[in-house]
Amino acid sequence: MAAKINTRINEMLGIEHPIIQGGMQWVGKAELAAAVSNAGGLGILTSLTQPTPEDLGKEIDRCREMTDKPFGVNLTILPTITPPPYEEYLRVAIEKGIKIVETAGANPAQLVPGLKAAGVTVIHKCTSVRHAISAQSKGVDILSIDGFECAGHPGEDDIPGLILLPAAADKLEIPFVASGGIADGRGMAAALSLGAEGINMGTRFLATKEAPIHQNVKDALVERSELDTNLILRTLNNTARVAKNAVSDEVVEKLNAGATFPEIRDLVAGKRGAQVYETGDLDAGIWSAGPVQGIINDIPSCQELIDRIVADTVEIIEGRLAGFVSK
Repeated sequence: MAAKINTRINEMLGIEHPIIQGGMQWVGKAELAAAVSNAGGLGILTSLTQPTPEDLGKEIDRCREMTDKPFGVNLTILPTITPPPYEEYLRVAIEKGIKIVETAGANPAQLVPGLKAAGVTVIHKCTSVRHAISAQSKGVDILSIDGFECAGHPGEDDIPGLILLPAAADKLEIPFVASGGIADGRGMAAALSLGAEGINMGTRFLATKEAPIHQNVKDALVERSELDTNLILRTLNNTARVAKNAVSDEVVEKLNAGATFPEIRDLVAGKRGAQVYETGDLDAGIWSAGPVQGIINDIPSCQELIDRIVADTVEIIEGRLAGFVSK
């Protein structure tokens, strides 16, 4: 029997491997979440990918038709052009019997009591130690510590995982997973050594057979290097790491020249980003990708990917690292 990685994350989430597919706008749908969960990880449905709370309920039902393993729901609360009905999305998730919710963005304090009362395990994403300590004090169960390498919103502190993870480990009591810059067993072994008890991946799961996005996007992730991302919205204190393309280049140029948000609003509209994944036009809008794309070299199934990551992690710990120790 192949060796496995067992941490508190496995037990708390009821999963075989401490590997989480984080919430991803326009991508976190039933096809991907079910594939990750069936492979022994934790798949996550992204609430706001669904146009209404009722549609989220239908997507939860659809995911349950594809897997009998645990999966969760993500709710990210960030500044948006048109704020969605966050509480209604959570209500639907709870009514549908979801027992794992990943929160991100705003302080989760107002959400935690209701989720805990419903028996939900709460995972909260943080980009700083101080926010992680605060979330722990508010009663979340697991933290996802996102280093500056992550795609999406890396916060405003610019602290990479090599520093952020051990800094968090020194201060936290609850378990956490590492997020940002991880695509293989090398990243997972490093994360475990730095204090994490599992990993969260986004960009790597985009480049899988089951990801419900256009093949052009998957191929681009294989072809691109670690240099092909942009940091946008920095001057607005809402930094996002996205794929480098004509649109994100224009956003960076305009903001650096002093543009205000209304002047770039149409460029960063979420619906334009959705068109990238639907049509395969890589310049249709803004889409998220991390520099980890520089070490993505293939498009496996989720099962193949997770099996390989776990096997490589075990080999690194028992082989390469152990081989450096002399007695």
